[in-house]
Amino acid sequence: MAEKLVMMLLTPDPDKPHTCGSPFFQAACAAAMDVEVEVYFASRAARLLVKGVAERIYPSDNASKTVYEFMQDAAGNGAKFYVCGGAVDALGTSVNDLIPECSGIAGVTAYIGRVMDDEWKSISY
Repeated sequence: MAEKLVMMLLTPDPDKPHTCGSPFFQAACAAAMDVEVEVYFASRAARLLVKGVAERIYPSDNASKTVYEFMQDAAGNGAKFYVCGGAVDALGTSVNDLIPECSGIAGVTAYIGRVMDDEWKSISY
């Protein structure tokens, strides 16, 4: 079994909260299985890393946990979150505006390096 998982989030959109829960539930589960997990945020998904955004949305109408709480579960289990530097610029924000669970900025070359490495499996949303 592979022991490393990289995830690319492109389509989860805070304006469509139902698209935002599954990636973090899956990241939390994988990390709980002692899989090394890295989650890369690009495009509109990067907004989820801005303080206050994920705290206000729920992935379903009957959910009792916010998207941020699902993100905290994943990070608490060891998943690392990386944001695309271009997305930070496009949002007009800075790294100081991001949630503490964000591990830093990492671009496409870091993600592609993981995808091309035989030790890593990948999932894209």
